[in-house]
Amino acid sequence: MKFDSTPRRKLPPWLTKPLFSSSIVASVIEKEGLHTVCQEAYCPNQSECYSKKVATFLVLGSACTRSCAFCAIAHEEHPPPPDPEEPEKVARAIKTLGLQHVVITMVTRDDLPDGGAGHLVECMKAARAMNPSMSLELLTSDFQGDKNALETVCKANPEIFNHNLETVERLSPQIRHTASYRRSLEVLSYARSLLPQGFIKSGIMVGLGETDEEVLRTLRDLKAVGSDIVTIGQYLQPHPKKIPVREFIKPETFERWQEAGRAYGIRYIFAAPFVRSSYNAHHILKAMTHAVQ
Repeated sequence: MKFDSTPRRKLPPWLTKPLFSSSIVASVIEKEGLHTVCQEAYCPNQSECYSKKVATFLVLGSACTRSCAFCAIAHEEHPPPPDPEEPEKVARAIKTLGLQHVVITMVTRDDLPDGGAGHLVECMKAARAMNPSMSLELLTSDFQGDKNALETVCKANPEIFNHNLETVERLSPQIRHTASYRRSLEVLSYARSLLPQGFIKSGIMVGLGETDEEVLRTLRDLKAVGSDIVTIGQYLQPHPKKIPVREFIKPETFERWQEAGRAYGIRYIFAAPFVRSSYNAHHILKAMTHAVQ
């Protein structure tokens, strides 16, 4: 799917952000030969997070077997096999950076029998062995709905299990490659049943042409499958070959959706233009943990 004939929209004032000074994060990532979703997905918060010594680790390589219309991560039908040393590399990077809450995400690996679930768990185990006081959040693919893969991941007991819905149901076939809205809801629901004491998280992007009612319906759907935490952020076109922005959502609309999510019973909803799935993840966990004590 190509979109390069559409001119990119000029950013409104509320979507400008200062650059922050560099940190040791980039050098640690480079030294260990690792990847972050911050870099691979062109996240607008990268310099801010790196300046705070925070990063979201991207494992199973840097190429995805799917090619979603919104995502800047490289696509390959047959990516290289997982690096067997990656779990130890992630663990060392966490220790070097002194991270207390860690988010590990993954490229989708439909080419692997378990979708990469086993490797993801090995990364978790190594990280915890070297950093026993840290908390851990996993942001996973849908594993093509494979319940065995989900069970493998959830048995490792992450403090937060995250799988993004990405967009409203009507737009999902256009925005996502292979993944479906209903299957993602099923993934979240099954994870909820497997992690009764953990936190279930999901998120969507807006500005892709969704309606207000569609966003509200999505929030109700996420609540219905047991999502504790929901993030909503503005989609920004990463490069011209990806789907263009249809609308820049005003900050007050995000605030209204945040209030609506709370009214529906979602325990923590974080909605603002620069919000991304892993943005301020450590603060969210702290707030959730404090709320249940």
